[in-house]
Amino acid sequence: MNNYSFLTTLVITILFSTFTFGQEITKDSVKVDNNKTISYEKGKEYVLGGITVTGLQKFSEQTVRVYTGLINGHPIRLPGDKLSSAIKKLYESKQFSEVDVYLSKRDGNTVYLQFDVTELPQLSDIKIAGVGKSKAKDLQKETELRKGMMVTDNLIVTTRNFLKKKYTDKGFLKTKVTLDTKKDSSDINTVSMRIFIDRGDRIKIKEINFVGNKAITDGKLRGAMKNTKRKFFGRFWKSSKYVLDDYKEDLEAILEKYSEQGYRDARILSDKVSWNDDNTINLEITLEEGRQYIFGDILFIGNKNYTDKQLQRMLGIEKGDVYNGKVLKERISGDGTPNSQDIQTLYHNSGYLFSQVNAVETSVKNDSITVEVRIREDEQATIGKVTVAGNDKTNDHVIFRELRVKPGDLFSRQNIIRSIREIGQLGFFDTNVTPDVKPNYQDKTADIEFSVVEKGGSQIELQGGYGGGAFIGTLGLSFNNFSVRNLFNKDAYQPLPMGDGQTLSLRLQASRSFSTYSFSFTEPWLGGRTPQSLSFSIYRTNQYLFNTITRDVDKNQSLSIIGLQMGLGKRLQWPDDYFTLSQSISYQGIKLNNYNYQIGRSNDILRQGNLNNLSYSIGLSRNSAGPSLIFPTYGSEFTIRAKATLPYSLLNGRDYTKPADILPGSQEEQDYLADKYKWLEYYKLSAKGKWYTQLANKLVLMSNLEMGYLGSYNSQLGITPVERYFVGGDGLQQGQIDGREVVGLRGYRNQSLSSASGGTIYNKFQLELRYSITDKPSASIYTLGFLEAGNSYDNFSNFNPFNLKRSAGLGVRIFMPAFGLLGIDFGHGFDPESNLPNIDPTKSGWQTHFIIGRQF
Repeated sequence: MNNYSFLTTLVITILFSTFTFGQEITKDSVKVDNNKTISYEKGKEYVLGGITVTGLQKFSEQTVRVYTGLINGHPIRLPGDKLSSAIKKLYESKQFSEVDVYLSKRDGNTVYLQFDVTELPQLSDIKIAGVGKSKAKDLQKETELRKGMMVTDNLIVTTRNFLKKKYTDKGFLKTKVTLDTKKDSSDINTVSMRIFIDRGDRIKIKEINFVGNKAITDGKLRGAMKNTKRKFFGRFWKSSKYVLDDYKEDLEAILEKYSEQGYRDARILSDKVSWNDDNTINLEITLEEGRQYIFGDILFIGNKNYTDKQLQRMLGIEKGDVYNGKVLKERISGDGTPNSQDIQTLYHNSGYLFSQVNAVETSVKNDSITVEVRIREDEQATIGKVTVAGNDKTNDHVIFRELRVKPGDLFSRQNIIRSIREIGQLGFFDTNVTPDVKPNYQDKTADIEFSVVEKGGSQIELQGGYGGGAFIGTLGLSFNNFSVRNLFNKDAYQPLPMGDGQTLSLRLQASRSFSTYSFSFTEPWLGGRTPQSLSFSIYRTNQYLFNTITRDVDKNQSLSIIGLQMGLGKRLQWPDDYFTLSQSISYQGIKLNNYNYQIGRSNDILRQGNLNNLSYSIGLSRNSAGPSLIFPTYGSEFTIRAKATLPYSLLNGRDYTKPADILPGSQEEQDYLADKYKWLEYYKLSAKGKWYTQLANKLVLMSNLEMGYLGSYNSQLGITPVERYFVGGDGLQQGQIDGREVVGLRGYRNQSLSSASGGTIYNKFQLELRYSITDKPSASIYTLGFLEAGNSYDNFSNFNPFNLKRSAGLGVRIFMPAFGLLGIDFGHGFDPESNLPNIDPTKSGWQTHFIIGRQF
């Protein structure tokens, strides 16, 4: 006999769990029932003859064989990696709770295995009680419970813990979750699950008390806790719930507050939660403040290109200042904002990409800390390759011409940030432009790849509505990334030729009583080499007399306007390249055909004639806002503009005084007025400024100031009847009528703050707090709250810059590439619309404004 016992059955039982998985069998044979064993040679390679499976309820034997990955006729060791892997695969399938393997037969060098499995039960039904039906559906989705999934102990535990944490994180600290499974007799090996949630009452924080604090008051320490707040009457902006993770974060914020005040050794000795009889809790935090430190000597080591004085000025910290580790870190390596002023950025902006700046505390004497700013400047780096990825529609040259980084230039972090802003200002891409800087230390270069996410470059405006007794329809098409040079290239129509950054727009609006057609085109880089824009627009408006009583339209009485404008804009290099100088020439022809047209605030009515408005305008603007067009977070925009016609009345020397013998309403009066206003003359001055200040992540304050003045050359002619200011309402331009400038002031009806013929002076002040909800390419959404004040005045005699119409309100903006900017505002006007409150003292009250295609 050999050294191995021959029995009829050998059982190799491998029970797997988290702790025993993969353990090798150490015995040569395992005795089973009836004292029958089968001998085998440990570690020897055998041939697998076959596999049988027992314990199955729903699965087929063939399915289990496939799961194991074992193939009949292939070699296998007992025990060995293949067998361990087979059992591992069965467990990883998450279909079985137990897997045992037996050696059922050995025929010479051929072995036969038996897998004994226990299937996990399947989930047949889920019911969640204790919450509403819609909430129960949401919870089922969040827990990812679904019929047919296998029920494990881990699933039950994790589901219970998830639901409990979901409610405790909302302040329901006494939430109880009961989860039971019950065998379902309607099917084989299935169970139903019942979940009951008792969230209890929301637990609020009554008091937050501090023990041991002397240097910093309780109020300031509570203010440092951004997430954990006490309850008090009127708190609506932040709930007073207790969330453990947020509370731990706030404890760290308390220590950071102490560190900012020089108490860098401060620590929290203990914190405890106590319950009150009214189902609220108190928090008690015990502190040890330690001593307050100050900055001692600040030494600069290793600097060659910048003097100690220059670096000290950038650092902004003096000996004797209260020690502040947070400020020190920000002044050394930046605060994470694009406009960070710090020493590391100073070097990066000068080409020293591989420089290193570190602040090291070298000694502490009494309460004074000596700091060494250690600098390794290294060599200046140049830019290697500059590439762009992700622009499937926009041509490369459109992006490259906006970049401030070029191959061969010295590396500059500031120029990279500026490039991100310029790409964002194009309006063709998502605001999250990602530059990937790939430094090469060996040759002191850096390649840069800008990754962009393209969004739609075209917008459609399709509206229909009923107003003034007639249906009004609007169709607008705007192609913001058009390509004129590919107009005759049929392969470029996908569906339109796009990619060259040009703007082409068409707009049609019509009703029974009026129609407006407009076309405009802009080339932002005329010639493709310099940032000089060319713009052209043409429009035509027809307006017919509408009887508000009978609702009849008389097309024999009409006002027709045709307008043309051509402009040039040039980006300047001085004072800096945020400045743009723009100039334009425009012509507007107004034809009256038996149409009553009031001349300003006078009693003169012109019914027949042709008015001509030929003007020149020049404007100087600076725009450093960015990086997004829709939701700027930094920078400013301002424009100073002048628009004027020729002073015809001063050049021709005519007397425009109305002859005394002309009767009102006579044909002679009509001839006189038509001749008097044949060539309109005026000058117009305006100034607008916006500033963007980021108060916190996604929270931005926009401040706006604007004013305008319309003047005349000749007192005999008076103020021109066109180009006037109409203040109030949503600020949307309703058609191209008489060159008027519509100024929005929410909380009041459209154009209600100006006289019927329009004002000649206006001013407006605005504060708008904006919060970004999402900035995804598919849709950018932000909410806003605003305060506004402004007014319109007919002349200098009644101009009063402090006589303002005030309003406040809330709104939301949604920008979708296909439709442009959409929004709604709810504004409350605090003052009467009339400038004569004694006549009409009623304040404006609440007004609703719908915004389409325009941003305030």
